[in-house]
Amino acid sequence: MKIVKQLIIICAIFIFFSTTAYADFNNSPIHWGFKKGANEEQADAGKPLDEMIERMGAFYKGDPTKKDIYLTFDNGYENGYTAKVLDVLKKEKVPAAFFITGHYINSAPDLVKRMAAEGHIVGNHSWSHPDMTRISSQRLAEELEKVREGTEKLTGIKHMSYLRPPRGIFSERTIHLANQEEYTHIFWSLAFKDWLTDQQKGWQYSYDNIMRQIHPGAILLLHTVSKDNADALEKVIKDLKARGYTFKSLDDLMMSQTFDDSILY
Repeated sequence: MKIVKQLIIICAIFIFFSTTAYADFNNSPIHWGFKKGANEEQADAGKPLDEMIERMGAFYKGDPTKKDIYLTFDNGYENGYTAKVLDVLKKEKVPAAFFITGHYINSAPDLVKRMAAEGHIVGNHSWSHPDMTRISSQRLAEELEKVREGTEKLTGIKHMSYLRPPRGIFSERTIHLANQEEYTHIFWSLAFKDWLTDQQKGWQYSYDNIMRQIHPGAILLLHTVSKDNADALEKVIKDLKARGYTFKSLDDLMMSQTFDDSILY
């Protein structure tokens, strides 16, 4: 009986410290959103979110004075178009980041291997795509680690640097926890409703949405389940290059930020 009481006390102490350790970080869920860019003016999430993003070390756009684009894809499951996307990227020598889930690792391992082999960033989109504000700190860490381990087994890459929160739902607490796992949150400044596979509208729809919202420093989010995106991608890339844009990787974005900070300090 004495041992049981001691165990109860230990559990209570553990729960107390595990819940109070993050008391300074608000866990109210935030659904990522912003005012869309237009006429090559940057998208704008508003002052409160901008300040939070900067304070927590996250990103949703780059330098407004440089015509750089950071191309990213979310890969929850495979729909037959990722190989075509990779073909276009290879042909046009464009780097990208692919944020993958556990389902994608299990169902499309050869494509994950190809992403890494062709020099693209493989990012973390969580194992089971949960609302991270509604899971425990331990579960959140496990969601990220399972993707990292699965990716390492396929590609040999031991470290993952970038996280895209599932469903675009996050909080100060979830960003803080991800930071502790050495992840940087990557949001986006250009997106549209492209993920509904039964509502594809043709390549022109994808092309027009991208060209309408494009702006310097854009972090562009596309879903590879979209036939529209796969069909439009080559023309998008060629036309944006013709307009003076350069496609860069998220590592370039991080390096430029580190360089800017070193100048400031």
